[in-house]
Amino acid sequence: MNKTIITVVGKDTVGIIAKICTYLAGNKVNILDISQTIVQGFFNMMMIVDINDAPKPFGELADELERIGDEIGVKVKCQREEIFTSMHRI
Repeated sequence: MNKTIITVVGKDTVGIIAKICTYLAGNKVNILDISQTIVQGFFNMMMIVDINDAPKPFGELADELERIGDEIGVKVKCQREEIFTSMHRI
């Protein structure tokens, strides 16, 4: 399994989840876990995904997701699981 952490943060608007999930499904990225909240009009989502079957390399997926975020007015960041885990170890 090739896990990646995706975070999406920004002003809440209609279609954020749909746009991100449609892109992931179109690229054979499996969502393993997802959490999302809206606090005072600000949207926050964290996803753990498996990119093992994706036809594109990690960098290309991350760049394309970032561009989608720019289009819909949110920040989208992707990190490999091992880097994310190392950064957040106490």
